[in-house]
Amino acid sequence: MQAYRDVELAMERYNKVLAEHVDALRARASSDATQVERLTQGARAMRDSSMIYLSYAKFIASGMPESEELVQDDLQT
Repeated sequence: MQAYRDVELAMERYNKVLAEHVDALRARASSDATQVERLTQGARAMRDSSMIYLSYAKFIASGMPESEELVQDDLQT
């Protein structure tokens, strides 16, 4: 489970740095609006993908519950 936590922390840090980069670009008057918008969308996609990946990784790390009821319980947490 420690490996899962390491990956989770790394993804959190990466998403934070990416969001900070978007904010810094927005603050610059010389930034290309199209580039900022594309990076904003990419940052959102990365954050969402990270959450999907981590939820599945947690599912696998917890031993892949066998019953559908346990699977639904895991998905709710």
